Amino acid sequence: MHPLCNLQREALRQAVKPFSELTEQEILALAISSEDDDARTYMSFANALQEQYPASARVFIDMAEEEHEHRRRLTETYVKKFGDHIPLIRRSDVTGFVKHQPAWLMKHLSLDTVRKRAEVMELENYRFYKQAAERSQDADVKKLLLDLAEEEKDHESLAGKLEEKHLDADAKLAEQDAEKQLFLLQVIQPGLLGLMDGSVSTLAPLFAAAFATHDTWQTFLVGTAASIGAGISMGFAEALSDDGELTGRGHPMIRGLAAGIMTAIGGLGHTLPYLINDFWTATVLAVLIVFVELWAISWVRYKYMDTPFLRAAFQIAVGGFIVFLAGILIGNA
Repeated sequence: MHPLCNLQREALRQAVKPFSELTEQEILALAISSEDDDARTYMSFANALQEQYPASARVFIDMAEEEHEHRRRLTETYVKKFGDHIPLIRRSDVTGFVKHQPAWLMKHLSLDTVRKRAEVMELENYRFYKQAAERSQDADVKKLLLDLAEEEKDHESLAGKLEEKHLDADAKLAEQDAEKQLFLLQVIQPGLLGLMDGSVSTLAPLFAAAFATHDTWQTFLVGTAASIGAGISMGFAEALSDDGELTGRGHPMIRGLAAGIMTAIGGLGHTLPYLINDFWTATVLAVLIVFVELWAISWVRYKYMDTPFLRAAFQIAVGGFIVFLAGILIGNA
């Protein structure tokens, strides 16, 4: 399954609301649902560790209870300020949050895996409460959000807790390690998605032009135009998706340039062979490069996106082959 095209992605983004436009009531509702989600995630971790690491599982049960307490305090403040009805607003409804794989879909939850995920969650929650407090105008709400931010920041190191409960010294995670993990999720992965998008989405126009004209120069121009066009579209989409204030992802222009450039590179890889004058030589070389690109994308999904390699390879191969075949069929029509 290849990445969503830019129009589909833009439609999805329009269905969510920027964090900067949330009202104080909506921020509290979002915080309430987020604390509930986190508590469920910690309980999933505890359940996964219970048999092999019962003491460490207890740590996550305690953390889930802390999240429930946060939710209680947030709910109490919300009802006092805005009444009994609390709209269901989730992180997925707001731009600026990293999309994590749900805990119930994560297989083979090792102690190291859940520890890293929990460290990132705490860092994300701290940033969220700090940004939310800065935007709050109500003194009571502002104080509560700042208190929760400090509690997230001042949590005893999870690595330190788990070290006492069967965690090897080599598996310790310092604060800077959590920062690196968050950087990977928020900055590196969007760039990789751009590379995937460019590699797959440009196959159809390139090979349609190749088999329609049998002219390497004209094919090169079409492939270059498709790659640069996709890069510009992806760059604007990424830059407009998040101002970076909540997630700390950096300046939108820098992210947009990175995503756009990676998308263009993904398409130019199999376009450059058409600088060769001989049509069949250029086409065979382009096809070989496509196979290398699809293998690389499968490896990236396996390495950084927790997708089993064979499944990733099958999804990418099928999606890429369909796009590739569509280009050839259209070109020969």
